[in-house]
Amino acid sequence: MIGCSFTFETALLAAGLRIAHLEEGRNVPMYVTNRECVPSGPFAGPMVVSMRPYRADEIPLVVAISGRYPTMHGAPVHIGAPDALGVRDLQNPEFGEPVAVAEDQMPVFWACGVTPQAVAMDIGPPLMITHSPGHMFVTDRLDAEHEV
Repeated sequence: MIGCSFTFETALLAAGLRIAHLEEGRNVPMYVTNRECVPSGPFAGPMVVSMRPYRADEIPLVVAISGRYPTMHGAPVHIGAPDALGVRDLQNPEFGEPVAVAEDQMPVFWACGVTPQAVAMDIGPPLMITHSPGHMFVTDRLDAEHEV
């Protein structure tokens, strides 16, 4: 089982931060990047990231809160400039659904649990049991139990 960035969303909301995909009733947008993961045997491929837009003045708090969840993807891996990750069009995610990014907001990107799925799709194993993007494994552990 791997962690999910949805785990720290409760803490973001508790701090008064908005979450675009929740407000818009959408699945978080996820993008395949140009950042290659460290290969492991036949498994090699690009990192997938999820994106949530925030204003520049909100980003330090977003980083601090999500950083308290290192087993659930932790702090962002990239802020701003989607093209630096190889993301050409925020309105066309490979997984999930696009969200609005206001003029005063910047895209904030986190490592995503869809990465192993994207890598496995390239390999084409005969069988793989996983989750659907945006619909994770559910457990009785509380989000707060993952906070450090």
